[in-house]
Amino acid sequence: MAGAHTIGRWLRDSAVAAPARIAVDDRGVRTDYRALAARVDALAARLTDAGYGAGQRIATVSGNSTDHIVAFFACAELGIAFVPLSWRLTPGELADLVTRTAPALLLIDDEHAALATAALELVEVHVSRAALGVAGVERDAPPAEQAVAARPARDDDPLLVIYTSGSEAAPKGVVLTHENCFWNNLALDRAMPLGADDVVLAILPQYHVAAWNVQPLQAWWRGATVVLERSFDPGRVLQLIPERGVTTMMGVPTQYRMLLQHPNWASADLASLRRVVVGGATIPDDLVTSWAARGLTFTQGYGLTEAGPNVLYLAPELVADHPGAVGRPYPGVDARLVDPATGLELRGVATGELWVRGASVFPGYLDDPDATARARSGEWLRTGDLLHRDADGIHRVVDRLKEIYVSGGENIAPAEIEGVLNRHPLVGASAVVGVPDPVWGERGCAFVVTDGPVSADELRAFAAERLAAFKLPAHIVLLDELPRSTIDKVARGRLRRMAQDLLADPPLKEEHDHAR
Repeated sequence: MAGAHTIGRWLRDSAVAAPARIAVDDRGVRTDYRALAARVDALAARLTDAGYGAGQRIATVSGNSTDHIVAFFACAELGIAFVPLSWRLTPGELADLVTRTAPALLLIDDEHAALATAALELVEVHVSRAALGVAGVERDAPPAEQAVAARPARDDDPLLVIYTSGSEAAPKGVVLTHENCFWNNLALDRAMPLGADDVVLAILPQYHVAAWNVQPLQAWWRGATVVLERSFDPGRVLQLIPERGVTTMMGVPTQYRMLLQHPNWASADLASLRRVVVGGATIPDDLVTSWAARGLTFTQGYGLTEAGPNVLYLAPELVADHPGAVGRPYPGVDARLVDPATGLELRGVATGELWVRGASVFPGYLDDPDATARARSGEWLRTGDLLHRDADGIHRVVDRLKEIYVSGGENIAPAEIEGVLNRHPLVGASAVVGVPDPVWGERGCAFVVTDGPVSADELRAFAAERLAAFKLPAHIVLLDELPRSTIDKVARGRLRRMAQDLLADPPLKEEHDHAR
């Protein structure tokens, strides 16, 4: 018998309750709940017959699509972990994740076949692969190399594995179980309810946890419609809102600013929108004001992949009195502030590291017990973020104890970029920090100490061969030495101040080359 909190049953329940209601509107191709459930059941049977089952992992390289959703729910039915890999990576980066994931099967869509093929050429072990969709795996699944016996999914089976950048160089695979996702979506539904008449606009790439656990899964649970976009185009979004009757959406601040700056913003019909949710970073006050002028108040959220991701939210009616805040815990989520120096809990009005506990918190990183142990303190997840809690129990993000920064909703790990720059034969040391950016929220500024004549452009080209474009630092500054603290650690706080001062100088902002 399937577990009580398994996600595959959500689609089946909605298909029974409202079979003719539209589940997915994928660029104008509409699939109702009856048809979506039938495709999922057929693929699940195909995978079972081919020897795939619970305990295995199926990875994907795919953009947002109905085909991708079918594969997700088929895996959910069978207790198979679904591992959507980023198509924004270089072949080398993707090959590393494929190797670490060790999938029983890799599913690839047509658009990203060249990237996946190039990555697989770098993987030392054989990986079974198939195309997504009705002409691919839904028609013919390659036999599993190690067949497993079929069984229903259980609550503690991994449902999603999402790779996320932390304070360490290599991205880590965050394992989220069916139970994690069940409680995450239940909390979301209590805080921001959806009904069957809602229309959710989904614009985040499906290798992000929010593309599943912030509204889409909730919508399919409630029998609502998800308008699925493959990429973010602000002009198209402004057109889709009235055409599809979009009632709610979730995005990152960069996307909301791009909508605001589009020429059609002033004339766009936004009357159907009832809720706009923002996450990934705190939304700037000027953006809040500009959207409020159109009668729309943001629901600010704070979360992290390891927590499912939803941790804190600020209801729209509180935004005016608490600008820049990220709110209170979701129902069922426990949060505490801890003194980073002593590890003691701080009560009342306080500033400390946020720790989180609850049924939506992940069990651990994929095949990495050491990293899991570092992230946990007993049943508590250590977020690595410094927050302030006011007298009303409302939280505000102060700083990151970890060194990641967020650019356009993407977590960027400085250690990963530094590792690439340091491989250049003329680089002696490097340090990367995030600096404010009016469009992307933050962008990277790399400080580099060289052992010979090399330009910023040469370093940028070197990094571009080894890093995805969104990870490339926007600015490269050459130094004689990196500032360090008394214990010989790189003084990143000083570097951030240096970067902000240097970038405030218009000529340097144009050149972003030298600070020698």
